[in-house]
Amino acid sequence: MTATAEVSPATSAPAGGRITPAIEVRNVSKAWGGLKAVNNCSIAVQPGTITGLVGPNGAGKTTLLNLISGFERIDSGEILIDGQRTSHLGPHDVFRHGLVRTFQVPRPIPTMTVLENLVLAADGQQGERLWNTWFRPSKVGVQENEIVDRALWVLDYVQLSHLRDSYAGILSGGQKKLLEFARTLMERPKVILLDEPAAGVNRTLMRRLSERIEEQRELNGTTFLIIEHDMEIVKRLCDPVIVMSQGSPMFEGTFDDMTRDAAVLEAYLGSQHR
Repeated sequence: MTATAEVSPATSAPAGGRITPAIEVRNVSKAWGGLKAVNNCSIAVQPGTITGLVGPNGAGKTTLLNLISGFERIDSGEILIDGQRTSHLGPHDVFRHGLVRTFQVPRPIPTMTVLENLVLAADGQQGERLWNTWFRPSKVGVQENEIVDRALWVLDYVQLSHLRDSYAGILSGGQKKLLEFARTLMERPKVILLDEPAAGVNRTLMRRLSERIEEQRELNGTTFLIIEHDMEIVKRLCDPVIVMSQGSPMFEGTFDDMTRDAAVLEAYLGSQHR
């Protein structure tokens, strides 16, 4: 039986009428030596959107995702998740604000099974504390069963159930990307950052992943910020699209408007859309 998507309440505007951005980056900079990877960057990702982040190699896209997710620290500026300042936090604390991410190169533990990789992704496991395993074994057991049930549901949802007992290291590149996405769903996140989900993925698996992304947005209100070079995927999934160049956004709008913008064509898209 195929898993069905979960349903969460839609995001609503506060009393003042302004919807708080799911992600807000305010004048953020990050330099490596004399090179400014992110340069006075400001963007706002609205809740419930699938926002595309595109630009030439070296534009600062992955560095920006690293800063938002706490894997790197900003030099200046401010980052807020759902209105809460998170720019001083590491990845585990940002995770507790409801934000998760994937990487350009998937990072499963190759010597663990697909199911074990998902179980490991669950946060706040009581069994990680020795005290609980000694004095609260029944509570630990109940939670472990709940986590396994959740992992089995997620595997069914992304159609990887047939690989549950396979070692993650033997999966294809596309299957590893699906497993990475599955790991993000273990904690019902509010915001998911995807770094080049289409890279190395065949069209069949990418279609499946795209469908799941759209379902999570439509049914659960999940917000996505996606770095992608595949313009077919960007056109299908992303609205709005933000174009970065030299560490800063140079354009934000629809895909169609992006392909007609002279500055974007010059900086990034080139002759493929002329």
